[in-house]
Amino acid sequence: MENFLRRLIYFFAFIIVFASCDDFEDVPPQNNDEYLSNYSKIASSSRSLDQIQFFITLASLQYPELAAIKDKFTSGVDVYKITYKTTFDDGERSASGLVCLPTESGTYPIMSYQNGTNTLHSAAPSVDPGNELFQMLEVMASTGFVVVIPDYLGFGAADDMFHPYLDKTSTVQSIVDMLHAVEELVAKIESVDLNNDLYLNGYSQGGWATMALQRTIETQYGSKFNLKASACGGGPHDLVAFTDFLVSQETYPMPYFLAYLINSYANLGMTTPMDSIFQEPYAGRIPNLFDGSKDGGAINAQLTTTISELLHPGFIENWNKGGIYESLYTMLEDNTNSGYSTTTPTLLIHGMSDTYVPSFLSENLYTDFTVTNGVSTDLVTLIELPGLDHTGAIVPSGLTSITWFIDIKDGN
Repeated sequence: MENFLRRLIYFFAFIIVFASCDDFEDVPPQNNDEYLSNYSKIASSSRSLDQIQFFITLASLQYPELAAIKDKFTSGVDVYKITYKTTFDDGERSASGLVCLPTESGTYPIMSYQNGTNTLHSAAPSVDPGNELFQMLEVMASTGFVVVIPDYLGFGAADDMFHPYLDKTSTVQSIVDMLHAVEELVAKIESVDLNNDLYLNGYSQGGWATMALQRTIETQYGSKFNLKASACGGGPHDLVAFTDFLVSQETYPMPYFLAYLINSYANLGMTTPMDSIFQEPYAGRIPNLFDGSKDGGAINAQLTTTISELLHPGFIENWNKGGIYESLYTMLEDNTNSGYSTTTPTLLIHGMSDTYVPSFLSENLYTDFTVTNGVSTDLVTLIELPGLDHTGAIVPSGLTSITWFIDIKDGN
């Protein structure tokens, strides 16, 4: 009963303090920037320091970890929606996301948060900045970061195209271009400057995206961004091992994850036929399920959690043996995250009771870093969250990451 009352108090306080009606304070379009196309302050999402401190006090009832960093919230926050130019399939595309700026004058690092799997256009960060998770991330700018939350292609300003789910090339490119656009935005805000430091954080799909982004920043943009730390939570890093896990199960509670992946790869040029992977009626349904109007639960309801009914017998037996499945297998390999000789302090975080994205995917990546590639365990750390499933680990993973980032930023 006490835990229920705490949740109830937290919920109503959240609604009262941060109720958002998505009102935008328009700023004239900017035409002289290479990346930034337009920006708007979201007036209803901007908060004073008093509001933020009140929120943190109440949120600490639900998440006691916040109490340890309560004194780090020292500024109000202004939240902006930006649209920017990126590229996809050799063509220019508009993309979008949220940028959260401290209102206190100063020079700040960027913290980019890559969110988890989403299928709803209405749930993209820039479309739904009042979402509970996004609001918690937005207030983290008060601790001394410019917080960046990309929408991803397929959402926000790019919702006229499919979402290239778990595609490294387009995911990384769209986020890097957003970071460039953020620099152009900050140049227009007189009170805020950037110090070139960058922190990366994400969960689930976002944990996978963060690891892919980390490697690209290190190998291609080291002179542009000073990557200070990266925290990857609950990521499906090895897509080959993940598929091997799926076909070995009797049931899988989130069949839409696999359907989303295969539909994405089909749109990206995969030649493996859909009906050689999924059985009917599911193979015929899948191309129409990811139009941005259905959430994961609604899509799951059009599929089945029984693997032998969902997947074609030939796929279960031969998915990794070439032939008709070669195209899919190659794309899974190309989009797998593996260990390398990183120089970035890295956290791999995973709930140990995760049945959606099994914890062995982070454990194996940790071994690949520290054993196969000889990276020091002082540089790459595996944090196991006992008893937490995929959903339950979202906020603890984020708070673990942000607390760590604050310590690094403050020199602790």
